[in-house]
Amino acid sequence: MIDRAAIAAIEPIIRPYVRHTPLLAAEGRDFGAAFGAVRFKLEFLQHTGSFKARGAFANMLTRAVPKSGVVAASGGNHGAAVAFAAQRLGAKAAIYVPAIASQAKIDRIRSYGAELVVGGERYPQALAASEDYAARTGALQIHAYDQPETMLGQGTAGLELEQDAPDIDTVLVAVGGGGLIGGMAAWFAGRVKVVAVEPELAPSLHMALAAGMPVDAPGGGIAADSLAPKQVGPLMFPIAQRYVATAVLVSDDAIRAAQLALWDGLRVVAEPGGACAFAALLSGRYVPAPGERVAVLLCGANTTAVKFDAA
Repeated sequence: MIDRAAIAAIEPIIRPYVRHTPLLAAEGRDFGAAFGAVRFKLEFLQHTGSFKARGAFANMLTRAVPKSGVVAASGGNHGAAVAFAAQRLGAKAAIYVPAIASQAKIDRIRSYGAELVVGGERYPQALAASEDYAARTGALQIHAYDQPETMLGQGTAGLELEQDAPDIDTVLVAVGGGGLIGGMAAWFAGRVKVVAVEPELAPSLHMALAAGMPVDAPGGGIAADSLAPKQVGPLMFPIAQRYVATAVLVSDDAIRAAQLALWDGLRVVAEPGGACAFAALLSGRYVPAPGERVAVLLCGANTTAVKFDAA
């Protein structure tokens, strides 16, 4: 069961291994925008640069890991998290990534000592290659989003957010396969408005909600390495149907603008997928009501887009 009680039960198990990431308060004027106060959950400060460490540790601490280790398919962030968790827990890890994975994420995965294999052009091909590896070796598969333990781990980000900001009305969350928003929606269970934000060129949840079931969706755009699955996960979909208030779409230009605004306004670096949720607020695709208390989850910062002068 993926619900509030199960998320609360997993939290103390993973607590020694993950960071309680901070909240940062800001105002629309910090970004030259008209919206009011907003709080940012800085989940990109999590181990490996994204929220994914939560689900990785939830899997490896509650499921039996064989001698052959673990295997995961990933656009990059999940793979880095599984590689990190495996290194921390003394297990072997094989990570399959698609050709579109960014160099920043590939380098991070390798830095944790995992075997890294490029398995096709897009995530579905990398997933198929990882499944073949699991069948050949007996390695434990850790799915990036469609796995109960993964979703429970990601849901602990919602638990922390509520601890630190119990008065929020709304939280904006970027969506790829749906593990993060599924876990957070299960935690809040309708008590807080959960808004899903997706790129226009990868509208997986938007299309699924319209169809009443997960369906194949396009998988393009600048956030394709983190927010472009073929379909959202079947496990999260009924949770989204019940508890996600609305799903909005943002353009690649809006995502780029959000990245720049976060840097200019807060000196925060976010990868495209990490800035996607804020793009909805900055571009006006989501307009809060007067007095609405909004939080935005900044979910990842694995990018080489920012260059620092060595001089």
